[in-house]
Amino acid sequence: MRLSSILRYWHTLKYLRPVQFYGRLWFRFHRPRPSLVDLPARRIAISGWQRPAEKEPSLVNDGEFRFLNETGKLEVIGWDCEQRSKLWRYNQHYFDDLNAKAASERFEWHRLILLGWVSDNPVGEGSGWEPYPTSLRIVNWVKWACVGNQLPPECEESLAVQARWLTGRLEIHLLGNHLFANAKALVFAGCYFEGPEAESWVVRGLKILEREVPEQILADGGHFERSTMYHAMALEDMLDLVNLLGVVECESSSFAVRTRHFVALCRQKIPSMIQWMNAMCHPDGDIAFFNDAAFGIAPSPFSLRAYADRLGFKGREVAKRLIPLQESGYFRLATEDACVLFDAAAVGPDYLPGHAHADTLSFELSFWGHRLLVNSGTSEYGISSERLRQRSTAAHNTVEVNGEDSSEVWSGFRTARRAYPFDVTYRETESGQHVSACHNGYRRLPSSVSVCRSLELAGDSLTVTDYLDGQWQIAVARFFLHPGIAAYDEGKAGIRLRLPGGEECILEFIGAGQISLIDATWHPRFGVTEQSRCIRVEFTEDRLVSRFYWGQR
Repeated sequence: MRLSSILRYWHTLKYLRPVQFYGRLWFRFHRPRPSLVDLPARRIAISGWQRPAEKEPSLVNDGEFRFLNETGKLEVIGWDCEQRSKLWRYNQHYFDDLNAKAASERFEWHRLILLGWVSDNPVGEGSGWEPYPTSLRIVNWVKWACVGNQLPPECEESLAVQARWLTGRLEIHLLGNHLFANAKALVFAGCYFEGPEAESWVVRGLKILEREVPEQILADGGHFERSTMYHAMALEDMLDLVNLLGVVECESSSFAVRTRHFVALCRQKIPSMIQWMNAMCHPDGDIAFFNDAAFGIAPSPFSLRAYADRLGFKGREVAKRLIPLQESGYFRLATEDACVLFDAAAVGPDYLPGHAHADTLSFELSFWGHRLLVNSGTSEYGISSERLRQRSTAAHNTVEVNGEDSSEVWSGFRTARRAYPFDVTYRETESGQHVSACHNGYRRLPSSVSVCRSLELAGDSLTVTDYLDGQWQIAVARFFLHPGIAAYDEGKAGIRLRLPGGEECILEFIGAGQISLIDATWHPRFGVTEQSRCIRVEFTEDRLVSRFYWGQR
């Protein structure tokens, strides 16, 4: 192994917690034994359950799935087809369609798929028994039952076996959203059944969640992995837990006290989570793309807000002003015409940067309710070159120095040396909204370069000022246009940008070298590539000013 590879591993592994090392060994060598004896009794039907957030259907025909923009018939591909990606196969085993839009119309399809899964997936074998899909499947089966559907006896038996199996496969080596999903599943399984064993699942799950919620949900309401998509998924998790624990009758007083305490914790966190999600949405109502993010994986913000409303959480309108989300590191600047979302955040928890992109100091921009500038999005997981490109600095609206990534993203979900923001400031005055930040991601270069960016939204202009401190060979700023934006090179007059509604703005530069309009792609959903354009600007000096104008000058 080359020295550079050894160093990359060192800079990746040094951040991990001890539990992630011994947890990986335990996870690899410990295999729980499936138990089918003395299964717990089913709890009496739960009443008062509120309709959860709904996703788009993924069971598009009898026995035919559609995930990640790719279809497949069960009779052809089975449950673990190697011709499908790992993520596609995982989705097969999640059973999200049980609770998707118009799910009741597919009841008979669901019943057959449930029975088929139990028949075709022996305990502990295949992708479906890995802990993450097991966790999501347990929750979806229980949610399906909560609306009044009856799980077939074979599935009830399997549900108990899955919960027992999961107790020996908790993902303590991964932590984060995976461990959260494991714990949530134990709570759901324990609430579906009753008796001492079922109660022990709930208690174990709540012990994990009581520790994870204060860490994973930051003071401003954001999820600590700094992904808008995973934040939406975390919000759904919290709402589901409040929904379930609010309608389950507890067998013992100690059990009741514990569940009430946890529900109170969730109710304390959820309002700020809703506000964080609202602040990180564009005026079109959907999420911005920072770190791993795409449409169609988490429920939509509209669906989540409606779900929260059914549970008694009332959201507030997002004000058209500067909104600092300081703990997570994001900022929203907004007027009647424009909305800017700026990333001055760490790439994620040091021990868990798997969903990080090298996107520090990137921003997204909307004018008149339509997206103008967009980051790459995410169309696939895995270890492909395209996955790596989408995580790179060069796929985001930020500054790249010497052709390097600001954070050393590599493989599918790994990050070695990473950028840390510093000197983050913000203010709002009568003349406009201002935010600025620097990062140290390029200080690892031989010449040690710091990158700083400021944004000022005032009247009918947005001014982006980039500054490089240090010696560099080539520096490039990129501005990725939404596919619906037309761009025209006006020479010294700048770049003219036209929105679908005919509105226009001008982008001008000071301190720029070569300015190029190049072909690019945008990835708003997994399995989707849309053609777009990118404005590539080379620095000629340490300072580059990029100014958007609209209206009268």
